[in-house]
Amino acid sequence: MVEKSAEVLTTGPDESAVIKRGTGTTGLSTDNAPSTDNAPSTDNAPSTDTERNFAEILAGVVRVERVSVDSNFFHDLGANSLVMAQFCARVRKRADLPSVSMKDVYSHQTIRSLATALAHAAPTEPAETASAPASVRSSVAASSEAKPAGTLQYTLCGTMQLLLFLGYSYLAALVTARGYSWIAAGANTIDIYLRSVVFGGAGFIALCTFPIVAKWILIGRWKTREFPVWGLTYLRFWTVKVLLHANPMVFLVGNPLYVLYLRALGARIGKGVTILSRNVPVCTDLLTIGAGTVIRKDSFFHCYRAHAGRIQTGPVILGRDVFIGEKTVLDIDTSMGDGSQLGHTSSLHSGQAVPDGQRWHGSPAQATELDYVRVPPAKCGTLRRAGFGLVTVGQLFLLGVPLAVGGLYMLLTEIPVLSDRLRPGSAGLTSRELYVDALIVSAMLFFGFVALGLALLFTVPRLLNLVVKPDKVYPLYGFHYSTHRAIARMTNVKFFKWLFGDSSYIVHYLRGLGYGLSRVEQTGSNFGTEVQHETPYLVSVGSGTMVADGLSIVNADFSSTSFRVSRASIGQHNFLGNNIAYPSGAKTGANCLLATKVMVPLDGEVREGVGLLGSPCFEIPRSVERDSRFDHMRTGDELRRNLAAKNRYNIRSMVFHLLVRWLYFFVLTVIALADVDLYAASYGHVLIAAFLVFSLAFTPLYFVLVERAIVAFRGLQPRLCSIYDPYFWWHERLWKVPDEWLNVFNGTPFKNVIWRLLGVRIGSRVFDDGCYLTERMLTTIGNDCTLNAGSKIQCHSQEDGTFKSDRSTIGDGCTLGVGSHVHYGVTMGDGALLAADSFLMKGEEVPQHARWSGNPAAEMRDAIRQPPALVQKG
Repeated sequence: MVEKSAEVLTTGPDESAVIKRGTGTTGLSTDNAPSTDNAPSTDNAPSTDTERNFAEILAGVVRVERVSVDSNFFHDLGANSLVMAQFCARVRKRADLPSVSMKDVYSHQTIRSLATALAHAAPTEPAETASAPASVRSSVAASSEAKPAGTLQYTLCGTMQLLLFLGYSYLAALVTARGYSWIAAGANTIDIYLRSVVFGGAGFIALCTFPIVAKWILIGRWKTREFPVWGLTYLRFWTVKVLLHANPMVFLVGNPLYVLYLRALGARIGKGVTILSRNVPVCTDLLTIGAGTVIRKDSFFHCYRAHAGRIQTGPVILGRDVFIGEKTVLDIDTSMGDGSQLGHTSSLHSGQAVPDGQRWHGSPAQATELDYVRVPPAKCGTLRRAGFGLVTVGQLFLLGVPLAVGGLYMLLTEIPVLSDRLRPGSAGLTSRELYVDALIVSAMLFFGFVALGLALLFTVPRLLNLVVKPDKVYPLYGFHYSTHRAIARMTNVKFFKWLFGDSSYIVHYLRGLGYGLSRVEQTGSNFGTEVQHETPYLVSVGSGTMVADGLSIVNADFSSTSFRVSRASIGQHNFLGNNIAYPSGAKTGANCLLATKVMVPLDGEVREGVGLLGSPCFEIPRSVERDSRFDHMRTGDELRRNLAAKNRYNIRSMVFHLLVRWLYFFVLTVIALADVDLYAASYGHVLIAAFLVFSLAFTPLYFVLVERAIVAFRGLQPRLCSIYDPYFWWHERLWKVPDEWLNVFNGTPFKNVIWRLLGVRIGSRVFDDGCYLTERMLTTIGNDCTLNAGSKIQCHSQEDGTFKSDRSTIGDGCTLGVGSHVHYGVTMGDGALLAADSFLMKGEEVPQHARWSGNPAAEMRDAIRQPPALVQKG
């Protein structure tokens, strides 16, 4: 069913990535050929050994006889980042040459300037033979006798985790069944409501209290320590972590009640702290947050990390009045002094400490003069916070919980299809009536949600938005704050962005939400499926701009006492890569390329006509020849034909995936109605538990089958093609297969089984604490790897109208840090480490046992508390 791509990307580790020409050979274009202009002369011949060696290596990579030391890598030689990544990898293998990173290449874009910049850098020993820094010798010695967990221990841990889930399901089912029976005994509507208040309130308190009790019984106080994964200590750790993540208090992030909850778990948190991140800290006794501190959303401060098959716990200490920006990572053993700041898209690596009053940003963070607290304070005292918390409790116990509990009872008793099944003697699982009833109920609920949900999203938030004025400072924890949170929650519903994303129809959806989209140059891929905002009514996107997945528009500023919404404007003809936080007041204008995980600048002059990469960012070429080779397909009559064909294909994809989701819901409805039949025969809580277990097993099997069926049970192959190639449209279908359910299996052996079913070439005993793989069939992961929460392996890239994909290989015993990002065409040698929040660029080759960090990632010279990888062969 898949048409052939215009071109297959076949570049291997030792081949040139310069575009193949019509003759079938590999080399430079005629215009850029070095035959005459780039020939050595008195002016551009190598003048040092380093220049000569660099020139020879680059000529070998691009497969030409020689290159000029004064030719620009990108503009004159026509190279791209893949070519230069291979150049860097070959240089690193030479013991007599200084190590070269991609940041060096972009900063010094000729052989001569690069050699001059690195003239005083010492040659680097290959990673396989380099001696360990003094800072890691003690930890190496301390853990030299540690061994990885065996297959038996790995299997036993998975078995215990399954038994714990079964026990928890049985307990929840028992409580639910008895609660339902008690509510059903109500004499009238008021009695049912009161019983729902009592049972729902007691259930909510129990769900919140249970993790606290479990933590203090199983763990006591968290302390700085290390322990291997898959052992008994890890099982206790995992149990507490899962209970915390499944806790309903997560929905109260941004509320003073959430801070009280973390205190009950052992965290030391001062007055007036505002936490907006849904990433729940696990080792809470190691968390210290001073009064008046603000932590923005999508920040990681878990107080633990996984490394080389071991869990390491350590403190995260934040002083008074600290500001933590959006999409940040605080590794263990980090601290920030009073009044200090960490900007968005930044990280503190283990051992880093920000002094009092200083402002840092970048990954790893470095000092800056930029002030990230951009909203003045407002009056917001203890009384206001307490009142807000009490109002929330009242809404929960008197409105939210009773409606959920009593509403379920009313649903079962008032809808004829369901109430009839509660009567003895109703039809069983083999009855035709059961499937007809399930068809009716599931279709009405599912498609009714789609229609009603769209209507509500396009109306209710607009009415609420009349209350919150732009550029006006409001105090936290009041009516305006509640209204702003309601708008953000409603308009960030993921379902519709998943449905319309990667198609022309996402433009109409976002415009309906309130986005200010000027005259849109429709591409069919203007936005991906993952875009979020604080408010949709203060977002402006210029004509011709394209956005990949993971964009977070930061158009609200917070202090510990106040907030303000303001307009965020993205210029014309931009391209935004993956996983970007784009703030109000960003200093980017028209025709910019914002690379994956870039830190968007808030200071300096407005950047236009350039690319930006890294954190902190630096300039790179806006585009290279390979990215513009399909531009003829994006203009005139050919664009209209291509766009019409893509729209038709996308409509079929949207209908297909709606039916896929509905069929999943239909199957669960059949089982639920069958359970209702048997429930009347007094099987009760056993049937509820059985339904939970069935859902857990059916969900992965169903969506694995869907994904494998889309690719006709074959594997993906590397590609280089236009976004108007039918192959790309087919590839987009894979991105629409639901995969949020994967998080349920984080930290268990079952996650590896599911990855293997999805086509990942994955080894034994891999510890996956929440890694995400975009192209499963292009990913290879070795034995005993450690994949931390928030990490991502992305085997594709889309830049303007060009789509590229290639294989990425993670060797045995590798570690991907929290929030790290691995691009396509990457190879990590055995035992290598990628530190927290690092971005490993496309085409990079990390040597065995090397330690890389940063955005973009480069080799680390020092390491703190990093024991060697534990790898068991076989």
